[in-house]
Formats: sequence, structure tokens, C-alpha cells
Amino acid sequence: MATPSVKPTPLSPPLKDELDIVIPTIRNLDFLEMWRPFFEQYHLIIVQDGDPSKTIRVPDGFDYELYNRNDINRILGPKASCISFKDSACRCFGYLISKKKYIFTIDDDCFVAKDPSGNDINALQQHIKNLLTPSTPHFFNTLYDPYREGADFVRGYPFSLREGAPTAVSHGLWLNIPDYDAPTQLVKPLERNTRFVDAVMTIPKGTLFPMCGMNLAFDRELIGPAMYFGLMGDGQPIGRYDDMWAGWCMKVICDHLGLGVKTGLPYIWHSKASNPFVNLKKEYNGIFWQEKAIPFFQSVSLPKDCTTVQQCYLTLANEVKAKLGELDPYFVKLADAMVTWIEAWDEVNSPGKKPAKLPNGTSK
Repeated sequence: MATPSVKPTPLSPPLKDELDIVIPTIRNLDFLEMWRPFFEQYHLIIVQDGDPSKTIRVPDGFDYELYNRNDINRILGPKASCISFKDSACRCFGYLISKKKYIFTIDDDCFVAKDPSGNDINALQQHIKNLLTPSTPHFFNTLYDPYREGADFVRGYPFSLREGAPTAVSHGLWLNIPDYDAPTQLVKPLERNTRFVDAVMTIPKGTLFPMCGMNLAFDRELIGPAMYFGLMGDGQPIGRYDDMWAGWCMKVICDHLGLGVKTGLPYIWHSKASNPFVNLKKEYNGIFWQEKAIPFFQSVSLPKDCTTVQQCYLTLANEVKAKLGELDPYFVKLADAMVTWIEAWDEVNSPGKKPAKLPNGTSK
């Protein structure tokens, strides 16, 4: 009697049931076709910016839920005021509503990059590797990430620090269009990043960095409440600093709580440059304000009794209001929004909270 043939079960991708992919957008998501081999088995949270009456087309076969501004207002009520409108900062609503441990967020103009051998780069897989291995924020390893295959701690690295620290954030980079500010775009309109650097490194404790949100992953349970992308876009005097603001706040809190942040691999292909003149209007205030804001974050100190991300973030909000509120009234408004964000986070993520019904979402 012939034995019935059994089709092999395809291997489940890493963290399939523990990770959400968050995508902010104003357009049809045709770019997902390129990412299908890497994203199709994961759950997507799409945050639609702009006109909520517009229909966003998502390619067939993806498991997703989609939220527009009407959904955000319905779910958060008055607290929806902390979610930016007409700005990619709206993506942080996806962080808030997710129930997964990990988040990967990507922009809709980011395509699959190729490594120097011509192979497609699975950016999500590399982010997962970064997050699941420790960081080394307290002592720099000159061979970069010692937990990568083929690397290790160099001679002279303290054995007492080799266990590393939990990794909270994995910050990826971009080939083709660099993430430049408007003045640099205007000076170097044709510049493209063609350098593939095969390295991952931990950003040292006490060092800030310009975080870009277009190719980013993080451990939501470790650092999620700090990943607020601020008040930007419609009705605000600043734009294009949403990810920067989140990065400064997050890094101060990670340093305080002993968590690590990695940068480097993976690369994505950033396909198009935004208009530098439009960007300059958005960035104009930020270019001046960052010269005060960055020293503030470099000098701010969180008290020892702040032992949770929420406690740290609320303390930081008070400091922002007291110290940066003198710079411009916008920072008073931003500090209030930071408090509202934490209130919304705790409310949506309280035990026993029922998931929101999704009139726009569909699933496979």
C-alpha cells in the first residue's frame, strides 16, 4: 500500500506571532509586492494619514489592519490630540495599538536593497537578529557587534561586561537617497549613498544620535512608551523632527534603564528624495531649536526612583516643559502631548482592554 505523500510544512519566519510591521501612508501600498517574500507571513498595521475617506489599496494576500483618522479619533477620543496629522509621525499610533512584543516600521518609499553580492537583503530578519542579541553600551568593542557570527570581544574587553545589555532598538540605514536635512539636500542634490558597510554597532551610553524612522525596529515591551513621535505636521510649527524627538527621548531613557541601541545593518533602498524646499519650511524652526534641545537632552538627568519607561517619560515631559518651554510655547504643548501619549498608552494597553473593532481592516 502506497504511503500518502506529505507536503513539507514551510518553516515559520522568526517572531511571526510576536512582531507587527507598522506602515504610515497616504497612498496605495504597491511597494509591498517587492517585500512580499519577507513580509507576507507577518501582521501589518497600516496607519493612513490625510483624508480618511480615501481608499488605500493593499495587495492581496497580506494580513493587515488599517486605521485612518476617524478610527484614531474613535479609539482614543480626546487623547487623539497627541497623534500627529498629515505627518508620518502618525505611525506611533500603530505602536500604541499593537499587542505584539516587537515592532518593525518602514516607509512606503523604501524598497528591498541588495548586498554587494547582488542578493536581496531581508531587512526584517537582520533587525530581528539585532534585537535578539545583546548590546554593548557600556564599553565599545572595536570589532563592532561581538555577537555576530565570525566576531567576538577583542583583547582588553572586560569580562564582567561581556553579557551585554538587552537591546531595545535596532536602527537600520539606507542606500541610494540619504536621510539628509533640507540645507544638505540643496547643497548636494545629486548625492547618493552607495557605500554598503557590513557592520552593526552599539551606540555608547551617553551618546545621542539622529534616529530615522523609515527603517527601524524595537522591543515594544522594553521601550515602547518612549517611542512617541511627537506633535508634527498639520497645525504645528515644525515637521521632519518626529523620529529625531523620539530618538532623543528614547536614548536618554535607555541609558538610564541600562538598555542598548544598535545602528548599522540592515540597509533598505530609499527610492525617492523629498522636495528640499518643502522640507526647509518644515525643518526651519527645528534647525534652530535643535541647537538648544540637544544640549538639554545631553544634560538631563532622570532620578533613580524612575524605574519604568512611563515614569522616565513623564519626568522627561516635565523637564521639557520647564527647560524648553522657555525656548518656544510649542514645547509646552509638546510636553502636554507627551503626558497624553502615556495616558493613552496605559489606557489602550491596560489588562483586559478589548481590541478595537476594525471597520477598515481585512485579513487573509
